[in-house]
This record gives sequence, C-alpha cells and structure tokens, in this order.
Amino acid sequence: MDDIPIAVNTESPRFLDQFRIFLRNNNYSYATEKTYLYWARFYIRYHRKRHPRDMGAAELEQFLSFLAVERNCSPKTQATALNALICMYNKFMGHEIGQLNFRRPTSSRKIPVVFTRSEAKQVIDNLSGDFWLLAKLMYGSGLRTMEVLRLRIKDIDFHGNAIVVRSGKGDKDRVTLLPKSTISPLQQKIKQVKQLHEFDLTRGYGSVYLPYALERKYKHSEYAFHWQYLFPAREVSKDPRTEIMRRHHLHETNLRKSVKSAIRKANIHKQASCHTFRHSFATHLLEEGCHIRKIQELLGHNDVATTEIYTHVTRQHNTAVTSPADV
Repeated sequence: MDDIPIAVNTESPRFLDQFRIFLRNNNYSYATEKTYLYWARFYIRYHRKRHPRDMGAAELEQFLSFLAVERNCSPKTQATALNALICMYNKFMGHEIGQLNFRRPTSSRKIPVVFTRSEAKQVIDNLSGDFWLLAKLMYGSGLRTMEVLRLRIKDIDFHGNAIVVRSGKGDKDRVTLLPKSTISPLQQKIKQVKQLHEFDLTRGYGSVYLPYALERKYKHSEYAFHWQYLFPAREVSKDPRTEIMRRHHLHETNLRKSVKSAIRKANIHKQASCHTFRHSFATHLLEEGCHIRKIQELLGHNDVATTEIYTHVTRQHNTAVTSPADV
C-alpha cells in the first residue's frame, strides 16, 4: 500500500514533517509529495544535515551542479530537484530564491521506444491471467502503469466503450478508449472480483482505501462493490494510515517484472517496459490518421507539444528516403 498517504503527526516540529503537511494542505498529489520530500532530504544530507534556513542560493547552486557533474543526472531529473527545492524555499519557507547559476546537463530530445504492432502482440501473448489483461489495457487504452492498477469497478463504462481514469498524472481525470477485445475478459474479471469481495466480507474484511476522506463523507462506502479495485491484490494488508486490514490493488513491481519477462521471451531487443505500451498506443493511433489533439486528450497531456514527440516516431517509420546502400 505504498501509494496510500502515510499518517503524519501535525504537531511534529520536524522540518520535513512540516513540509509534508504544507504539501498536503496545498493539494499536491501524493506522488509529488514523495518526490519533493526525497529531494529535500537529499539536499539536507548533501550539506551535512544543515538546516535549509541556514542555506540559500549558493548551496542550491552547488547541489544542482553536483547532480549534473558528479551524478550525471538527466535534465529532467535536475529540473525535478530544482522544482522541489524552489517549492520548499519560496512557497513553504517564504524565502525567495532569485536567479540561480549552476551547471546543467547536456539536453537531448529522446525519441520514445515503441513496439511494432506485431511486437506488442507478442509481448501480450507471453503474459497470462491478470497480467495479460493489464497489458492489453495499457496498449489498447494508453494507460500508465499506476493508472491501470488503480482502476476500480466503477471506472469501466461498457455502455460507452470507455474507461474513466481517476486522479491520473497531475491529479486529473480523463476518459480514454475501452478496447472491444477486452470487454469479455473484463466482464469475467468483474465476476471474479465480486466473488472475492463477498468472500472478504464473510471474513470481516471487504473495505478498500478511498481517497479524499470519502469514508467519512459517505458512511460504509469503503465496503461498496463499485469502489473495489479491478485488479485486487492476492492478500489483504494493513492500511498504513488506519491499520485496518484491507485488500489493495496488485503491486506495480509484479506487473513490471512480468512485462520485462514477456519482452525477453518475445526475443525483443529494445529498452522496453510497461510504459512502451503507452508510447505504442499513441504512435499507432497517429499512424492510423487519428488527430493529434484527440491523442493528446486520450493520453491526458496538458500541452500538445508533449504529444507531438510521437510525430517524430511516425516520420522515422514512414520515411521515403532510400539508403544509398540499397540503390
């Protein structure tokens, strides 16, 4: 249950605890909270546990240059660290950090790794059970790993052939495609989840984690079937906030390992992962003539410029240039 916000003592005087409370009070996502706390902790330890109030722009520049030069971090990683620390200083501490001068990594625009249609099918065919269905949804709906694992029964709209993605990246909701080839397997899966839920209820369990204090707002809603995860974990576990024994969703590590194994079995020699299915979804839609604005909407990108990276992939695939070796 490591994607459920941990309990925090609001009376704690510790700097990082107070920073965590600030992030929650300002509605930062839990993923952002964990990332920002990681970089704040790293920054403090790098400077031999000096308190941030005793440091400023010079120490920030030194740390950011260290990430680029000695840690060889990517521009994206350095930018994430910068965002976290600027948030800590400017917004949380009220200590305005001005213009910074630090070493930046060499920036490069990387083309996403994409499966061919045949490769995507091969990888999926080397999976079974829940992992087969999860991969089908990542490829057929463009879902991120945690988005597909967090799907609940109520998020599948068979009538509208749609999947509702709740609190995706950036804490945004969106609607994406429900592949017709997954309808029958999903209906069967929902029957299995219902049987498991009824079994849990007979054992005194059956509740599920609900976000945004919905448990207090809607009494006993955590026991409702439509709130249950579509891909529940095999065992119940302890909720880190309430210590209630609950059934969470499958862990992402299991899915990632299964997909990596399937890629090896398919004899595909690409730096591919679960996220490659999402890249392939976008690229193949673009190749079929789907408008890029529609793909942007399905992927949940804020800026169409992010989606336009897939046009570079399609240009590579559809080039009309002939190699001089083939003339």
